[in-house]
Amino acid sequence: MEKEKSNVALSSVVAAVFLTGFKLIIGFITGSLGILSEALHSGLDLIAALITYFSVRVSDKPADKDHHYGHGKIENLSAFLETILLLITCVWIIYEAVSRLISGNVHIEVTIWSYIVVVSSIIIDFTRSRALSRVAKKYNSQALEADALHFSTDIWSSVVVLIGLIAANFGFYYADSIAALAVAMIVIYVSYKLGKKAIDVLLDKAPSSLYEKIETAMKQIKEISQFHDIKIRTSGAYTFVEVNIHVDAGLSIQEAHEISHKAEQEILKIVEKCEIHIHMEPEDV
Repeated sequence: MEKEKSNVALSSVVAAVFLTGFKLIIGFITGSLGILSEALHSGLDLIAALITYFSVRVSDKPADKDHHYGHGKIENLSAFLETILLLITCVWIIYEAVSRLISGNVHIEVTIWSYIVVVSSIIIDFTRSRALSRVAKKYNSQALEADALHFSTDIWSSVVVLIGLIAANFGFYYADSIAALAVAMIVIYVSYKLGKKAIDVLLDKAPSSLYEKIETAMKQIKEISQFHDIKIRTSGAYTFVEVNIHVDAGLSIQEAHEISHKAEQEILKIVEKCEIHIHMEPEDV
């Protein structure tokens, strides 16, 4: 598992290095703010990809005396840091785009390389996004999911920049700065979604839908007379569940254990990568 996650994260680092360098060169040659904003976006994607690469290498380490719940939350911290980087990108893009629109200094040199770099970016971003999404879903990795979101965002922002270049080619140079602003709006929206999810996990917010599913599963086990104090927290790819159940006071230890095991199996049907702690109490007669 760790090797596949590391490999897909490393390939994203390589892709980000190429795209950042390519966009910077063409952006400076043409003076296109749209392409330069994309270069900065890709540059922060590179930093994010590096953070992701190192986080997935650490997150799968087993629990130790200092980290009783494992190291999974480093993935969630990684996703949060990526959000900060994305927002920094937006501040620069918006500032530069507004400055150009106010000053009227919007002329850019559109060349064949302008189109090559943007189209190449779309193709590479699409390929990386699909690969990252596949592995993220396979291993429930929020860090890889965040990286996939970065690359998928790049696809849409590159399309916007491409439209701006086409408009500039017909003399409408304001379109480049407007395209840059549109990129910023896309990035802000994605950053909000990504950041909220990361913060929820870091603050141990229980997923409401998961709580309801576990509650329903406990109600369907007839040997459990009642249950309470369901607690859920996630850490990286793993979910930790605690629940108190009441069983017949006359049952043997073995019979009570079998009921506990049955409850665990029902929860594992809902959450595959899950560590479960069930506390049993005798039902008052």
